[in-house]
Amino acid sequence: MILEIDNLHVKYGNVEALHGIRINVNEGEIVTILGANGAGKSTTLMAVSGLVRVSNGAIRFNGQDLHRLPAHEVVARGIAQVPEGRRMFGTLTVQENLNLGAFTSQDPDRNRRNQEWIFQLFPRLKERSHQLAGTLSGGEQQMLAIARALMANPKILLLDEPSLGLAPLLVKAIFATIAEINRSGLTVVLVEQNARAALKLAHRGYVMEVGRIVLEDTAPALLSNPDVQNAYLGGKT
Repeated sequence: MILEIDNLHVKYGNVEALHGIRINVNEGEIVTILGANGAGKSTTLMAVSGLVRVSNGAIRFNGQDLHRLPAHEVVARGIAQVPEGRRMFGTLTVQENLNLGAFTSQDPDRNRRNQEWIFQLFPRLKERSHQLAGTLSGGEQQMLAIARALMANPKILLLDEPSLGLAPLLVKAIFATIAEINRSGLTVVLVEQNARAALKLAHRGYVMEVGRIVLEDTAPALLSNPDVQNAYLGGKT
């Protein structure tokens, strides 16, 4: 097990957002977390990344406690997050955004190899490497957000709503790239409103409701589960 979330509680002020959730991720898996808006999915990823404080419970990465570390040390350990809404540095070029993704690395050769691989995954970014990130299309910005996270050379990639606001064809392309990234050996945790696409991509899934895990199963079992179909897939698939 590469990532273990154990009895995790997170509070925003006096309001508890996560009520003792448990999620396990094995090396090489794609695990998706499904749920309605406000269920606690993004809070879970931000807790793993060190962006919100854990009030109780533990997060372990390769058996080592992660939940007491600041965010930059979490990245240095091998966990990178692609935030919801992409959050590009719009006044910087594509190349400058990629350089920022490698801020924890002291290995120029590895950074160069990483970037070569990223440009194979996203040829469009290579074509636009000197273009300002703010002038990219939504799909290109999502590619750049993923590429920037990959520049950190992570062992786990956390993806928060990668299909948000994208046309169906672009969603298909982004999800195909996520599958390719996973085939390279990278473990992926995916938060996604598009439950059908997420479950077709993932190996296993968790369903969250108001800060609790209410269901856990293999992705095919969740796809065929009547409750999941009715709640997230628009009825029978």
